[in-house]
Amino acid sequence: MNAPLVDLLVREHAAIGKFLELLAQEFDAMTDGEFKRLPGLAERKSQLADQIALIGRQREMVQQALGYAPGRHGCDAAALAGGEALQTAWSNLLARAAQAHACNHRNGVMIHTHLDYTRQSINFLKASGQPLYGPDGTHKTGSSSGSRFAVG
Repeated sequence: MNAPLVDLLVREHAAIGKFLELLAQEFDAMTDGEFKRLPGLAERKSQLADQIALIGRQREMVQQALGYAPGRHGCDAAALAGGEALQTAWSNLLARAAQAHACNHRNGVMIHTHLDYTRQSINFLKASGQPLYGPDGTHKTGSSSGSRFAVG
């Protein structure tokens, strides 16, 4: 077992756990229609992604110092040769990373769905080339004269 490598795997696992918490907050914000929260969450996600990447680079440096290739294959080999604690830490990290990937994908689908809906709504409003309501409050539909919603 290599204690520095186990430590980095545990740190990476914890950082991805924090990332999962942000993904859950992002999901809740979208589900609750609190879209104003999204920019702050995106900024925090970006910062945490940078931190996770830094830990990953540190882990790869330790792997290489131990004679293993960088990346997943190198850590697979290191974990296999490193004993139960290293294997468990690596397995836990892979499971958490897969969970984060799935949650991030789910949130991305939600974001794109909202964007598509907004885009379609804007296109619908622009389709006639004329505003839906005239200055007198008349609702304009196609070529008809419209109906009055506002009387004044």
